[in-house]
Amino acid sequence: MTDLDFTPAWARRAIWYQIFVERFADGDPHNNPDLQSLRGAWPHDLVEPWQTHPWTSDWYARQPYEQAHRRPIWFHLQRRRYGGDLQGVLERLDYLQDLGVNALYFNPLFAAPSSHKYDAATYHHIDPFFGPDPQGDLVLMQAEPPADPAAWVWTAADRLFLRLIREVHRRGMRLIVDGVFNHMGLRSWAFQDLLRRGQASPYREWFKILDWEHPSLHAPFNYRGWFDVDELPELNQDENGLVDGPRRYVFDITRRWMDPDGDGDPADGIDGWRLDVAFCIRHPFWKAWRRHVKAINPEAYLTAEIITEDDSRAYLQGDEFDAEMNYHWAFACSQFFLEQKQRLTASQFASRLEELRRRHPAGVAYGMQNLLDSHDTARLASHIVNRRDLHYGDWLGYGNFSRPEKNPAFDTRAPNAEERAIQKLMALFQMTDLGAPMIYYGDEAGLWGANDPDCRQPMLWPELRFAPQAVLPDGAPRPQPQPVAFDAGLHAWYRQLIHLRRSLPALQEGDCVTLLTDDAAGVYAFLRRLAGQQVAVALNNSGQPQRASLPLSGAWREHLSGAVYRAGQGGLDMPLAAYGGAVLEAV
Repeated sequence: MTDLDFTPAWARRAIWYQIFVERFADGDPHNNPDLQSLRGAWPHDLVEPWQTHPWTSDWYARQPYEQAHRRPIWFHLQRRRYGGDLQGVLERLDYLQDLGVNALYFNPLFAAPSSHKYDAATYHHIDPFFGPDPQGDLVLMQAEPPADPAAWVWTAADRLFLRLIREVHRRGMRLIVDGVFNHMGLRSWAFQDLLRRGQASPYREWFKILDWEHPSLHAPFNYRGWFDVDELPELNQDENGLVDGPRRYVFDITRRWMDPDGDGDPADGIDGWRLDVAFCIRHPFWKAWRRHVKAINPEAYLTAEIITEDDSRAYLQGDEFDAEMNYHWAFACSQFFLEQKQRLTASQFASRLEELRRRHPAGVAYGMQNLLDSHDTARLASHIVNRRDLHYGDWLGYGNFSRPEKNPAFDTRAPNAEERAIQKLMALFQMTDLGAPMIYYGDEAGLWGANDPDCRQPMLWPELRFAPQAVLPDGAPRPQPQPVAFDAGLHAWYRQLIHLRRSLPALQEGDCVTLLTDDAAGVYAFLRRLAGQQVAVALNNSGQPQRASLPLSGAWREHLSGAVYRAGQGGLDMPLAAYGGAVLEAV
C-alpha cells in the first residue's frame, strides 16, 4: 500500500467506550434472561435454583438461591445473569454523551447462551434477551431458515438495535460491534444441525471435525474447540481462511448489519467491527473481507484483537485492518506507571512509545485503540493495587496471576487514595497521547476487579445504592468491608480530560515529540503539535512532588488549573504534584 492514511479520518478523533451489555444497564426488567436461555453455556446446570442476580449485591457473596448448592464461587459467577440490555444502553446515552465519548464498541450482541456472547448461536440476530420480546423473537428465529439470507426476519431485538444505531448517529457518535468469526457456540444453528444429522448435515464442513467415531462431551463426534474450549467449536479453514459455507455466511451478515435496509446507503448501519482473535484466521480471508466491508462503507473502521502476536505489521498494511486494540501500548504503560519488576524508566518509556508508533504505516498510530484494560483483563484499578508483582505483557502468566481462582494472593480490595491518584495520572496520559483512547465501561465510575469474570461486574450508577463487598473470593469475610459506590470525583476527572482532548485538535491529530525524560525524578513530558497549536504534557510518575524544566519559550496556559506560566532563559520551570500532571497550551 502506498496510502499511509487508510484508517478512516473519524477514527483519529474517536474516544472509545467499551460496553459489555449484560452488565451495563438493565433498562427493561421484563426481558431478563430465564434459566433455559443458559442452555449450552458453561457450567451447563439447568437444574439448580436460579434467578436474575441483584444488580447492587456484593460480588463474591452468594445470594440465597446460590446457597442452595455447595458449588465454588467461580461456578456461580459464570452462571449469573444481571439483565443488562439494549434499552439500558439507550437510556444511558445521555450519560455517555455528557462524559464526552463519541465512539462505542460493543462486546458481542448476537444471540448466544453465555453472558459474554462469544459463543454465538447466530450472527444474524441480536440476542433476544437484549430486546423487548425474547419469547416472540425465539419463535420467529425458530421458524426461519437460517441458511437463507433472503428469508431472514427482523426480530424485536434486531429492530431495537437499529433504533440504537439511529440514536447514536443522531448524537454524532459512532458504533462498532464484535465480530467473532473464528468460532461459534454449541447452540449455533449450524452446529445443532450437525448434532442432529451427523455426516449427512450440509454443515459437516463448517467445523473442525477430528473424527466421527468417538463422542466428545457435547457431541457424538470429536471436534476442535477454540483453545480446547468445548463450548466454542471452531469454524473450518483452508489456505484462504474460512471455508466456503461459513465464509458466505459471514459476508452475508456483514452486509446485513452495515446496510440494514439494503439501499446502498450505510448510514443506518454499524460503523465497523472489532475482530475477536483475529490472529486465528488466515490473512487471505481478512483481505477479502476488508474489500467487502469497504465496498459497503468506505469509512468503516476495522480493529483487530492481536494480543500475543508481537509483530502485527502484516495485519496493518491497509489491506486487512485499520487498527488494533493497542495492548502493546497498555503493556508499556503498565511497565512505566505500575510494574516494580519490569519497570521502564522515563527515557525507556519514551523510546518504547516511539517504537510502537513507527511499527506501522504513518497514519495507523492515530487510530489505534489505546486501552489500559478490557473485558479480558483485570480492571486498571486492580492492576494498580497489585502493581508490585504485576507483569501485564507476560500474557499467559498474567492470566493466572490476575485471577484469584488461580492466585489467591491477588488482592481484590478497593483502591486507596494514592492508587486512585495513579489511575488519574494514567488517564491523563491516555487522553493526551497519540492514538485513540478507549475506556472500559465503569473505569471512570470507580469499578475495580480481578480478571474475567471479576472485571465484568455491574456498572456503578450514581442513583443506585450498592452493598459493600464484605466477602472474599474464598467465601471468608473481609477484615474490612469495601464500600462500593459511583465515584463522582473520578468521573469528573475523566470527563474533564475527555472534553479537554476534544477541545484541542493537537491532542487528537497532532504529532508527538519528547520534551523531557528525567529518570531519577520519574518525570516524562512530550509535545503535541498541529497547525500552529502546541500542547505540552508533563507527568510526574512518582509519589513525591517534582519540578519539571521544559525546553519551551513564551507563555503557556495550564488547562487543569488555569494557571499561566512564562518561560525564562532556561525554559519553562513548573511544579508537579505527586502523581500529578499538567497540560499546557502555548498562548
